[in-house]
Amino acid sequence: MSMFVSSLMFIALFAVSIAHFLWALGRTWPIRDEKLLARTVVGFRDVERMPPRLFLLAMAVGALAAGVLALALADHDSGGTALSLAGLALAAVFLVRGVLGYTAWWKKLTPEPNFRLNDRRVYSPLCLLLALGFLVLISLRF
Repeated sequence: MSMFVSSLMFIALFAVSIAHFLWALGRTWPIRDEKLLARTVVGFRDVERMPPRLFLLAMAVGALAAGVLALALADHDSGGTALSLAGLALAAVFLVRGVLGYTAWWKKLTPEPNFRLNDRRVYSPLCLLLALGFLVLISLRF
């Protein structure tokens, strides 16, 4: 069960990592226009450009590291308490981001219509599922 959950999490986080890596290289996949891409994936009021490339690269590396940590959590004998605590920290990060997407404060901060639609349908639910996945993996370690 642990390997199944961690594999699904890795696939999702790997896809997120690849997208951020492409954006860090200056690509605008899957949208041809950088302004529309920024409005779709960043969502802040009057956003015109994507965040700095170094930030996007850090996000790509972070997402990949989170995926690798999910795979590591599936091994019940490795990492000990430190690995479980790292998983718990990531669960908290994803939980906060997931819940944040449904708050009025976040809606006010990110009013772009394309982002709002994707945040409610994809970004926030994915973060909540990843948080749940980390919690499940941690609980299965005991």
